[in-house]
Amino acid sequence: MLLMLKELGAEVKGFSLPPENNSDLYNALSGDKLCYASVLGDIRNFELLRGEIVRFQPHYIFHLAAQSLVRRSYSTPLETFMVNTIGTAHILEALRGVPFPITTVIVTTDKVYENPERGVPFTEEDKLGGYDPYSASKAAAEIVTDSYRRSFFHPEQYSTHQKAIAAARAGNVIGGGDYAEDRIVPDIIRAIESNTMVKLRNPQSVRPWQHVLEPLFAYLLLAAKLDTDPLRYSGAYNFGPEHHDQKTVEELTQIFLQAYGKEGLYQNDTQTNHPHEAGLLLLDSTRAQDVLNWHPKLNAASAIYWTAEWYADKTTSALDKCKNQIQKYLEL
Repeated sequence: MLLMLKELGAEVKGFSLPPENNSDLYNALSGDKLCYASVLGDIRNFELLRGEIVRFQPHYIFHLAAQSLVRRSYSTPLETFMVNTIGTAHILEALRGVPFPITTVIVTTDKVYENPERGVPFTEEDKLGGYDPYSASKAAAEIVTDSYRRSFFHPEQYSTHQKAIAAARAGNVIGGGDYAEDRIVPDIIRAIESNTMVKLRNPQSVRPWQHVLEPLFAYLLLAAKLDTDPLRYSGAYNFGPEHHDQKTVEELTQIFLQAYGKEGLYQNDTQTNHPHEAGLLLLDSTRAQDVLNWHPKLNAASAIYWTAEWYADKTTSALDKCKNQIQKYLEL
């Protein structure tokens, strides 16, 4: 998001914890050099967060700060709820105290829905819920966002408060530069680099895979439209691939390894004591298509190929690889 905003001419102030690892994409991109200002801060520190918003007076806020790993949420549930739910409340409470207009996109996840795994794509009107702490914390963040929007930032009173709020629920995102733990693409890359087999915990699980540039562009489009007409464009939006374009974890792995030139380098994980993760998750993005005129530009296979190509290219810098893919995507 930082690089895309920079490429489009924005002045960006970042507020985040420091990267966890030297290999994180922010470091690879020299992210501090891309920012107008970069603040190392914890979203749980309300006074610091509010002060930075007041000083910068942003036109737009994109709230992506999160503890974003399902499996980690089982070992750090309190941290997950504090960051994802209370952190979101801190953003919204900070907005309540500033006198200038701000358009805000709250980014949550496709996992905010109560998921009985019926095989029916979720629409924005479906019931929120969550089995694991990550999913539940994000569902709670959506409820907090809706409460603030109704109570303090109602679209019909925009002329008074001048705050436009929308929530974005993206599908499973893949793309170059991700080295986080317990994610399928980073797991594949680590296996390739160590010449070991990729172990698939849930090979038949179905996810709405999409390239990271798809939702990032969607967030920008949503913010731009929300800024022009808060009453029409406020609310929640799903951003995912077409209904028919779903692939299992195993299918993603096969396509990725084929694109990378490492076919067959995987096996099913025989352990059975893994924490619960949904086996089937589908999104209905009809509202985004009808209201925002947003449509995915890449199918799942293309998204996987773009991702594999990013990692396989060892001669081009991370910054240039990202710039090239952004330009290529915008040309679509």
